[in-house]
Amino acid sequence: MNTTAHTSSGFSLLELMITLGVAAIIAVFAMPVYQQQVLKGHRLDAVAAIYRAAQYMESARTLSGSDTALKLPAGFDQTPTTGAPIYVLRILAESEMNGGYSIEAEPVSVTNDAYGIFALDATGVKSNRALEKLTPPKVAACWSGK
Repeated sequence: MNTTAHTSSGFSLLELMITLGVAAIIAVFAMPVYQQQVLKGHRLDAVAAIYRAAQYMESARTLSGSDTALKLPAGFDQTPTTGAPIYVLRILAESEMNGGYSIEAEPVSVTNDAYGIFALDATGVKSNRALEKLTPPKVAACWSGK
């Protein structure tokens, strides 16, 4: 008697459905975390750009010998420096409170990010203008990426 063993190859429908279900559950939990990490990365890029712009302003003020308002050159006026901007940087005029200048990084698109506009003035004071009033510990957390 000639018997041949029949071996199946591939996945059964049940195995495929279980795999898709597990992948969907992982995606449901992973996507919000991923999106928060991307927003955090953009915020940290904005903070780094503000510090870079402040360093540029200080060196430009030292070289020119005046406190006149300077304009940020290309590459210092947005983050990322090339491509579509996520944050736009601008210099605010001198006032009695800011020590000569203030640099702000404003998000281009309105997101559900509670940190708002980042600001650093010539005296080193960091602040955020958000929809809700942020306390100093929350502002420190914004700037440190926590």
